[in-house]
Amino acid sequence: MSETRNVPLSVLDLAPVPQGATARDAFHASLALARQCEKLGYNRYWLAEHHNMTGIASAATSVLIGYLAANTQTLRLGSGGVMLPNHAPLVIAEQFGTLASLYPDRIDLGLGRAPGSDQRTMMALRRHMSSHVDNFPGDVQELLNWFDAEDDARPAVQPVPGLGLKIPVWLLGSSLYSAQLSAQLGLPFAFASHFAPDMLLQALHLYRENFKPSARLQKPHAMVCINIVAADSERDARFLFTSMQQQFINLRRGRPGPLPAPVENMDSLWSPSEQYGVQQALSMSIVGDKEKVRHGLAALIRETQADEVMVNGQIFDREARLHSFSLAMEAHQSLQD
Repeated sequence: MSETRNVPLSVLDLAPVPQGATARDAFHASLALARQCEKLGYNRYWLAEHHNMTGIASAATSVLIGYLAANTQTLRLGSGGVMLPNHAPLVIAEQFGTLASLYPDRIDLGLGRAPGSDQRTMMALRRHMSSHVDNFPGDVQELLNWFDAEDDARPAVQPVPGLGLKIPVWLLGSSLYSAQLSAQLGLPFAFASHFAPDMLLQALHLYRENFKPSARLQKPHAMVCINIVAADSERDARFLFTSMQQQFINLRRGRPGPLPAPVENMDSLWSPSEQYGVQQALSMSIVGDKEKVRHGLAALIRETQADEVMVNGQIFDREARLHSFSLAMEAHQSLQD
C-alpha cells in the first residue's frame, strides 16, 4: 500500500553556472537534466528568472524554455517564474504565446512579483522605481484576459500569438501575498519554500481557505518547492550540499557568484550567525541517500498536503546532479509501491 497520495514530482532549474564553467556549459547541463527528467517521469520542468547573478544563467527565461522544449518531446516546460514587474504584460503574453504555439500543451507561465535582482539591476531593466507593486494584480489579470479571450474577441491591443491560447498561469510566492491573490483569481499556487520556508504552512492554509473556483481551476492546487540533494550515501550528499550552502553565504554577503565547489567542512567558511541564517533559509532541504529522501518526501506530503512537489538541486558536478535527480525520482516512486 502506498504511503502517500499520488503526488507528481517536478523540477526547478536555475541553470547554475559552476566555478570554472560558462553559461553555455550551464545550458548544456540543463538540457541533459531535462532530457533525463523527461525519461524518468518528472511532471514539469521550470526555469527561474534572475538578473546580475553570475552563478545563474536563466535570465532570458523564455529563450531557455524554447531551447529545452525544442530538444525534448513531451516534458512540460515553464517559468518558475517570470518576474512580471520587470516586463510589460504584452511582451510576456507574446513570448509565451509563441512558445505555446510552437509546443502546444507543454508550456506553463509561472509569475512572480519580486524583482529577481538588486535596485541597480532593476534600473538597468528600465523598471520604474516609483511604480507600485500593486500593479501586479492588474498585470496578471491583463494576461488572463488575453489568454482566456473568446475566438471572436478583437481587443484594441492583442498579443500575436497569445490571444485565446488558454496558457496555464501559476502564481509563485514566498509570503502570503501571492497565496491570497491566487485564491482570489482561482489560480494554482506554488510556494518557494526552497529558500523562504517560514510562511509555508500559513500560506497554504490561506490559499486553500480563501480559494474561489474559476473557469481555469475548480479546486485549489498547491505546489511546494524544496531542495533535494541525494547521493549514494548521506556523507556524499552532505558534501554536495555544501555548494548550495556556500552560494547562500556569498549571496548574503552581497557577493553572488558562480556555484562553488563542495568542501569537506563548512566550519571555517561561515560565522555562527551566517550558519544560523543559511540553515534557516535552507531548512526545507532533504539531503541524504535514497531512503532518507523517501522518508523526507513522505513527511513533506503528509504535513503540507501538497498537490505537487517541485525539486531544486544546486549541485556542482554535472553527473552528481543527474544522479541526485534520478535518486529523488526513485525515492518518490517507491512511495507509490
